[in-house]
Amino acid sequence: MGISLQKKQTLSLEKEAGSTLRKVRLGLGWDPVKPSGFFGKLLSSDAAIDLDASCIVLDAGKQPLDLVWFRQLKSNCGKIVHSGDNRTGEGAGDDETIAVDLAGLNGNVQHLVFTVNSFLGQSFEKVANAYCRIVDAESNTELARFNLAEQGNHTGVIMAYLSRTGSGWNFTAVGTPSNGRDVTSIGQQAAAAVNA
Repeated sequence: MGISLQKKQTLSLEKEAGSTLRKVRLGLGWDPVKPSGFFGKLLSSDAAIDLDASCIVLDAGKQPLDLVWFRQLKSNCGKIVHSGDNRTGEGAGDDETIAVDLAGLNGNVQHLVFTVNSFLGQSFEKVANAYCRIVDAESNTELARFNLAEQGNHTGVIMAYLSRTGSGWNFTAVGTPSNGRDVTSIGQQAAAAVNA
């Protein structure tokens, strides 16, 4: 298991991996909150939680270059690929992943911001065990993990971002709540979270 990050904490992926990273995978996982007590179980609708992972591609001026999400599973350059939509959050492990070929990205790509939104508008009060993790895709080694403990009325979260540096890439945990049923409604807030 990789390093467990707190909000606003940054990690050099090259230092953690011990070498230059060429390919990474961001994994996102969550579970529906289980009702407690007799009446909670009785009144529970067992509704699935449809969270959607997205990646906003930004240049050095934090201007959008591309967007990878459930409606566009591959970046225009083909170097960022979404695993597809998971509509329940049930089961162990990552529910959605976004694979990134870091070595193949165009030089004008400076930041990759990862967000999650509740497409059905369910608030994060109904979400448990939410996390994102960054994995060296070639060795399948987890480098870092960010557990999202806070719940609330928000319908989205700016989870984390990757930033290009002179020596490789840094991974920063964000955990900023947002509202909006898909990534297109929080793009400006996501860009503003970079280096905030």
